[in-house]
Amino acid sequence: MSDREVPPVEVAPCTKDGSLAGFVISNRWPDDTLEWTNFLLLAVQMAAVPGLLGGSTVFRVIEEPPEGAEHAVGLVLAEVQVGDLGQMVPGRYAAHPPPGLAVLHPPGSTLASVPEYATASGCLLLPGLPDLGLDHRAAWVEADAQGHVTRMTSRANVDPGSDVDTAALALLLAA
Repeated sequence: MSDREVPPVEVAPCTKDGSLAGFVISNRWPDDTLEWTNFLLLAVQMAAVPGLLGGSTVFRVIEEPPEGAEHAVGLVLAEVQVGDLGQMVPGRYAAHPPPGLAVLHPPGSTLASVPEYATASGCLLLPGLPDLGLDHRAAWVEADAQGHVTRMTSRANVDPGSDVDTAALALLLAA
């Protein structure tokens, strides 16, 4: 395989009891912020399916493949509902920081930027180590289940405090 023939990142949603439980990532991990933004777009489109996501939910990137899943490299699993104050505690992930956290908001929890579309939204935070010159990166997507994208942004050098979603995710990582 030449350098140009890189296998695609494959994403498969997982459900449990009719709700979105996470995603299996296969072939390889996203290489950069743009590929992570593409993952987030797929995740937000799933969150836009009526009834699939009960409320705003935090998802954690897990770098261990599930047993029996051929070509899987890891998971992005639903961890906690945003409204569960007993679970949304500062430093929840401080002991073992994941390489990424995301929050998905279903249509009922998203203030649509284009009102005629029932959109879901999401934010992905890829935490860095600013003291070592590795910046925080993030992506934001708003879309509906039919594939209409009303917002898609990715950035490097993110100040987590500049956005409510990145701030909440950073708080879960804080020591």
